[in-house]
Amino acid sequence: MLHHVSLEIPPDEADRSVEFWGLLGFEEVPAADVLGDAVRWLERDGTQIHLILTEAHTAPALGHAAVVASDHAEAKQRLRDAGFEVEDTRQLWGADRAFAIAPGGHRVELMAAPPPPKT
Repeated sequence: MLHHVSLEIPPDEADRSVEFWGLLGFEEVPAADVLGDAVRWLERDGTQIHLILTEAHTAPALGHAAVVASDHAEAKQRLRDAGFEVEDTRQLWGADRAFAIAPGGHRVELMAAPPPPKT
C-alpha cells in the first residue's frame, strides 16, 4: 500500500492546496510536530498527501498522482466550480479520466475507477 506522496508547493498556495485536495475527499491531519510549519498533511482512506511548503518548489511536467474519484463527474465539477483547471482525457479500461492542475502546478489524474485486477 502506498502511504503518502510528497508534493512541493509555494507557501502562499498552502490553503488553496488544502482546498483542492479537500474537494477530492482528503482531510487535513496533524503533521509530525518535529516538522513545524514546513508541511501540511492530508489523508483519505489511509493514503496521505504531504505538502512541502518551499519557495523553491518544483512540479514535474508529466509525472502525477492519480486519485480514484467514484463520483468522477461531480468531483470534476467541484474542482471547476472552485476555479481549478480540469481537462478530460481518453478513457482507460473503459473508465473516464481527467487531469486537474493543483496549486504549485502539479498534475493530478482523476480516475472514475481503478484498473481491473489482473487474473
